[in-house]
Amino acid sequence: MTRIDFHTNIPDKLAYACRLARKAYSAKARVVLLAEDAAQAEALNAALWTVSSTDFIPHVPAGDPLADQTPVIVTFDESVALPHHEMLVNLTRRTPALLSQFARVFEIISVDEDDAAAGRKRYVAYKKQNYPLTHFVAGQS
Repeated sequence: MTRIDFHTNIPDKLAYACRLARKAYSAKARVVLLAEDAAQAEALNAALWTVSSTDFIPHVPAGDPLADQTPVIVTFDESVALPHHEMLVNLTRRTPALLSQFARVFEIISVDEDDAAAGRKRYVAYKKQNYPLTHFVAGQS
């Protein structure tokens, strides 16, 4: 069953997603970054190029000819075929349609109250479906 990790109180969702992608890549994991829309996907793509001056995180948009060979996929369109289903980082305010196909899902919830409210609704819905849940609050030890 899909394990779902909630990371809340995140001041910058894009920077946080980039750090998760870098960590996943360094662990040889494959990850899909799900953006809210095309603009956020483009911003995420740009951010992945500048996350570190010493690290390169190989990434392509979903549907790219190199997607099968690339460990980090960026998409906003859940109808596009995805080459792998190991990890999903959800930056949206919706429940991912392909949630149960992934081994692990990271729900990234910002400090914005509307985003937090949407995250709480997803948490309750996942709990009712008996998904294993964890919760990490940024800024707390």
